[in-house]
Amino acid sequence: MASDMQIGLALGGGGARGMAHILVCEVFDELGLKPSVIAGTSIGAIIGAGYASGVSGREMREQAVAFYSQKREVLTRLWRARPLGIADVLKGRLLSAQFDPELIIDQFVPGSDRFPETFEELQIPLKVISCDFYGWSETLTEKGPLKPAIAASIAIPSVFKPSPIDGRMQIDGGAFNPLPFDHVAEADLVIACDVAGGPIGEPNVTPGLLETVIGAAQISMQAITAEKLKWHQPDILIRPDINGFFVLDFFRTADILDLNEGLKDELKQRLDRAVNSPFADPRNLAVVG
Repeated sequence: MASDMQIGLALGGGGARGMAHILVCEVFDELGLKPSVIAGTSIGAIIGAGYASGVSGREMREQAVAFYSQKREVLTRLWRARPLGIADVLKGRLLSAQFDPELIIDQFVPGSDRFPETFEELQIPLKVISCDFYGWSETLTEKGPLKPAIAASIAIPSVFKPSPIDGRMQIDGGAFNPLPFDHVAEADLVIACDVAGGPIGEPNVTPGLLETVIGAAQISMQAITAEKLKWHQPDILIRPDINGFFVLDFFRTADILDLNEGLKDELKQRLDRAVNSPFADPRNLAVVG
């Protein structure tokens, strides 16, 4: 490997679909490589934080599959973390029923106990993306407390409460920058994993409230990413097969990983070629997946 080659890794937002990011981390491990910098949005911020904390791809896979195979335990924790009681439902407050994102990280992200307190303690530099709700703008956090930044980045509207950073209310980073490869553009080789996908279901079936809200967000994320790609592209763009999964399908983590196992070989070949061949042009290495 070219010892001086800097590799930037961008992990996009997509809820449970983002479990496919773990496969990318496994490829780095199996090739003996490490990103020089990671940028993450939403689930990408979670996986990025885990990897930057020193958790291997294989460890993340084992922890995630083991945890989400315990459906009763997960549902029990979800019940305990519920944001409202029956009295609130009867009073018509259902739409205000939003989970606390930082509590969810502590309860439902296997390995989060290995996250350090601050960005500065991470083994790999990490950039976390959220969206300033009232500022109509992107918030980039790369210093200071780590978990509050991740909590802000995952604050999907209608699912999680907006979360503050420096006194400004933040929502899910996918609202502004669903695939933040522009924040690792300084690297010699930029790899981006896009897991946003789009709404799923039968075309003639009316979607429910949550499906509509999340589906609309996914359509917007696709539009934002498509526009970004017109102007600049990562060297390797990875698009796992994730459209058969809903954004909250965490119980299907093993299925997501198993279905996309094959993309590892192609990514491994492209990444190995890019960093080891003195004649390889890493630009425009096409889409993996």
